[in-house]
Amino acid sequence: MPLTEAGIYAAALRLIDEDGVEALTMRKLATVLDANPMSLYHHVPNKEAVLRGVTRMVGAQFRTVTLEDAPWQERIRLLATDFRTLAHRHPELMAYSFSHQPDFIQPDDPFWTELTAIVEAAGVPQSEVSEIAALMVAVVIGVLAAELNGSLRQWSTLKPPGFDDGEDGDGDTDPHSADTAPEGPDQDHMFRLVMDTLITGLESRLTGERDGRAAGL
Repeated sequence: MPLTEAGIYAAALRLIDEDGVEALTMRKLATVLDANPMSLYHHVPNKEAVLRGVTRMVGAQFRTVTLEDAPWQERIRLLATDFRTLAHRHPELMAYSFSHQPDFIQPDDPFWTELTAIVEAAGVPQSEVSEIAALMVAVVIGVLAAELNGSLRQWSTLKPPGFDDGEDGDGDTDPHSADTAPEGPDQDHMFRLVMDTLITGLESRLTGERDGRAAGL
């Protein structure tokens, strides 16, 4: 079967899902494709180009349920949840993209197209739609990156200085005991909390702007 860019990207994604980005090499990719390593360079110039192509391929495959008649709050929750599902479907690739590819979201990506449509439907002035959408993406990606690399679970077990959760209050509980070791967060709950906070913040901002305009009449 002749080599194609799409075939190269699909094979690379399988390797990344199995072994991580660092394990991907042009030689290993050629082996999987049963091709001469040099033949790959007729289609992609280097590993970085492969990674960008794989990221674009995955981004283009993003799908979400379109609920045009639903409240914008419900639409944005669903969109973010579907994006999170995609991130957890390809955690190695997405974690790499979040930290190494600031341009991995493009203007024509389905995710960005839907997000900006929802933000505009919420009542954000068109001149501010991109800014508000970009801030939402930054928050969501930050949380997802922390989920994927384990930081969120680690941070959630940290206690404030002087905090004592022992039942008798004597502070003698062994923090390494199997009975008391924290299990980490319910990450589904924490993601919902993030979205509730974002939505509440935008609602408050829009309400304040409407009230300000009304007071100026």
